[in-house]
Amino acid sequence: MKNLILLILSICIYSTSVFSQAKKPTLMVVPSDAWCNSNGYMMEFDNQGTIIKIPDYKKAFQENTDLLLVVSKINGLMADRGFPLKNMESAIKTLESNSAEDAMMTSKEYGSEASESPIDKLKKVAKADIILQMTWSLNQTGPRRSITFNLQGIDSYTDKQIAAASGTGTPSLSAEIPILLDEAVLSHMDNFTATLQTFFDDLFKNGREVIIRIKKWDDWEEDLETEYGDDDEELGDIIETWIEDNTVEGRFNTTDATENMMLFEQVRIPLYYEKKGKQRAMDTRRFAKNLSSFLKKDPYNIINKVTTKGLGRATIYLGGK
Repeated sequence: MKNLILLILSICIYSTSVFSQAKKPTLMVVPSDAWCNSNGYMMEFDNQGTIIKIPDYKKAFQENTDLLLVVSKINGLMADRGFPLKNMESAIKTLESNSAEDAMMTSKEYGSEASESPIDKLKKVAKADIILQMTWSLNQTGPRRSITFNLQGIDSYTDKQIAAASGTGTPSLSAEIPILLDEAVLSHMDNFTATLQTFFDDLFKNGREVIIRIKKWDDWEEDLETEYGDDDEELGDIIETWIEDNTVEGRFNTTDATENMMLFEQVRIPLYYEKKGKQRAMDTRRFAKNLSSFLKKDPYNIINKVTTKGLGRATIYLGGK
């Protein structure tokens, strides 16, 4: 009896430990576009006559020591509250060393494009669940200085804001940016991290929200109204059933559906899947690849290609690679 009680206690402790570890989101601190623009860290591109401005993160980290100090301070405050962080500067270096990471991806036969912004690429490299977008400005009144800040927690998969904190610190004679930031941010951090944790608890219970698109190549002779199997079920209905069976509690919305395309939004995918007895992180690409594999098998035998944009969107092109 004693051994049985010890066994049950061990299982409970192990389960609690695994659960608590799994529930912690990973985060990455990123300077906002507004901060990059006001401090001159932007790149301009001519996109068919329209000037597009995007942040130059590499230049910002190389030239602005205040940015390094601010990111380091926020990293420390979050780590003190048990949230693992990814270092953005390291992610940039990884991104640069990865020669396969291109500005756009083109299909082999048909020239389909899937462009990504710099922040989309960083998200893919860092694999952070939540982006902490930081904006701050230094105020000076005589010899006293203070910091006004705005910290936004952005879901990397949906780009939705899920937590926010802002304010201005008490004016101080201190000249150290980290100290001023600490004075401004500290009183907001517990509520901020509690909101982040509540959001991630919801993901753990109800699944991560992503977008899945289905499209067909122009020269594919079939379409989403093609019937398969003894029941003559249309391909679109087959795909919809698969998504219902593989989402958390069947949660998703079919936003649009024609014979040539389908759009599924608010698709709640599980955070983890099991393979070879090991729990592995589920992401949009893995979920889409599972659907892709399903369609390649009998009785459908549909050749298809999976592309992703950012962390939260995947498109499956039917009828070819």
